[in-house]
Amino acid sequence: MASFELVSGAPASPVILHVPHSSRHIPADVRAGIVLDDAALERELDHITDSHTAEIAEAAADLAGLTPWRFVNRASRLVVDPERFTDDREEMTAVGMGAVYTRTTHREILRPDGTDPEPLIERYFRPYARAMTEAVAGRLAVTGRAVIVDVHSYPTEPLPYELHGEGPRPPVCLGTDGFHTSPELLAAAREAFAPCGETGLDSPFSGTYVPLDLYGKRADVGALMVEIRRDTYMTEPGGPAGPGLPRLAESLASLVDAVSG
Repeated sequence: MASFELVSGAPASPVILHVPHSSRHIPADVRAGIVLDDAALERELDHITDSHTAEIAEAAADLAGLTPWRFVNRASRLVVDPERFTDDREEMTAVGMGAVYTRTTHREILRPDGTDPEPLIERYFRPYARAMTEAVAGRLAVTGRAVIVDVHSYPTEPLPYELHGEGPRPPVCLGTDGFHTSPELLAAAREAFAPCGETGLDSPFSGTYVPLDLYGKRADVGALMVEIRRDTYMTEPGGPAGPGLPRLAESLASLVDAVSG
């Protein structure tokens, strides 16, 4: 099974809904390198997975007037986290959660000390990064621009791994980048998600995902991270989705429509 999937949208759509953390799937050979027993691993997946975000993105794509493209990680972020840096720029390395996690959300051992991350980075991280770069380049080539909307979720209460968990935790947090998030994109997101409650900015999570080959270089690549507080649409920590999911999908579709033209 491929570890990621690019789901085609309308040829004229510049929008890519990026869903990096929705899967719980861990290949057996990767599972062998994780020290947690099965019950503890399931609990960790409950906490670390952005559950149902792929469903939100899919529903939004179905509702949008111009169908966006979707780039979906089909492997758990416990395999690799495709949104981390692989070098010293990554601040989450301080808590054992760089591109290849060695600690859990509760700062317990996930992989043994001394684990070499390179095999997983080579097998999963780099192909993902290349494919996402190609997907964005494809939108640029066809439409002249690209808009990446990252779809995430986060728990109501801070988890021990969070480095910036002391700030506000609104129903919807919008993560921004000074170069790739235009005022117009941010305003469209605030308006689209207004029916879901308060929208906050860069707290508890900040920044956006843009492929490194394009980051800080192409102003025609817009990017925004949408972080949804989990109690607004599901039973925490890893339970079923609730009636909030369709409302969020409608808001995401509204954002897609607002930036597609």
